[in-house]
Amino acid sequence: MAQPAWDDPVLLPVGTAPVPEYGSGSLADLLPTLAAGQGVPGFTAAIPELTPADRNCVFLIDGLGWEQIKAHPDEAPFLHSLLPTSRGGTGRPLTAGFPATTATSLASVGTGLPPGEHGLTGYTTRNPETGELMNQLRWKPWTPPKVWQPYPTVFQRADAAGVRTAQVSAPAFEQTPLTKVALSGGSFLGRLAGEERMDVAAERLAAGDRSLVYTYYSEVDGKGHRFGVDSDAWRGQLMYVDGLARRLAEQLPPRSALYITADHGMIDIPFDEQSRIDFDEDWELRAGVALLGGEGRARHVYAVPGAEADVLTVWREVLGEQFWVAGRDEAIEAGWFGPRIDERVRGRIGDVVAAARDDVVITASVNEPHESAMVGMHGSMTPVEQLVPLLEVRS
Repeated sequence: MAQPAWDDPVLLPVGTAPVPEYGSGSLADLLPTLAAGQGVPGFTAAIPELTPADRNCVFLIDGLGWEQIKAHPDEAPFLHSLLPTSRGGTGRPLTAGFPATTATSLASVGTGLPPGEHGLTGYTTRNPETGELMNQLRWKPWTPPKVWQPYPTVFQRADAAGVRTAQVSAPAFEQTPLTKVALSGGSFLGRLAGEERMDVAAERLAAGDRSLVYTYYSEVDGKGHRFGVDSDAWRGQLMYVDGLARRLAEQLPPRSALYITADHGMIDIPFDEQSRIDFDEDWELRAGVALLGGEGRARHVYAVPGAEADVLTVWREVLGEQFWVAGRDEAIEAGWFGPRIDERVRGRIGDVVAAARDDVVITASVNEPHESAMVGMHGSMTPVEQLVPLLEVRS
């Protein structure tokens, strides 16, 4: 059981959490900046140092944070060469957004909106209409996609403005609700092999005078979750994806810019009682809680009606030296989910939101056995999770 910090606790103030750089340096700012440079109406260049290009390609590598690239120059020589510390490198980090998790980040990338507006506010969040937890990665239980996320994507708006748009990814993603609400617009081209994706992305980039192409690779994240980012399996995937990035960069047609980024970083969490606090075995944390959402390092906590204040007090007392623990209104006011919150989104955010600062997670061994067994984790606002690369190659 987690030990409460009764003896002179040093609680983390909500205001000390490093809030993502919404509006100037977050994932949500990337595509609007590129679209603005291509003359798509309604967009402004939130990242002004990016020089406009007629043809833009975004290669998103799931799970590959800025800190991981910096730490592995031997396994990722091409990506590392694009860092500002390397000769000629001009890369910079972006912040993923909170929580730093795939569904949230992909929606931020594709819509150009922070989580408080697009509404995918975590791995699992409560649907205020039904009271059920909604898994926004697997889209279970079924929820009408356009009700859950009603805004058009940047790809749709660019396509309507005459920009040749395409997504090149695994065939299995073509019909998923997450793809439809976050990444749809123009053509979807499914390819199994990573090399084929790079080749097709380059072809589609060359197919228009103005083009916007997105391609994606997931297995760096998969190996990190299963084996950790300190594993040979993860390093092998990093070496492979480094080769993919080089392959795509070498095929860029004229007047093109390639931007390599990610949806979050990752941190390995030890398998011990101090590092893994099991909600399902902790009577203090469970008291007054109706639903536990989010993931280990970024939890949405939904209280039994009337118990909200008590749950916040207990979670702060038990976890407040290791987690930033905020009430819903506090997290919103602090800007964790962006500068604006749509009214339809407010009830999806937990009555209590807990974001890890230390190397610790809140697992749920009974209700989340698969997630609880993962080695690599992410979700919070620490640099290793939050900072993602923005690496640029131009032709």
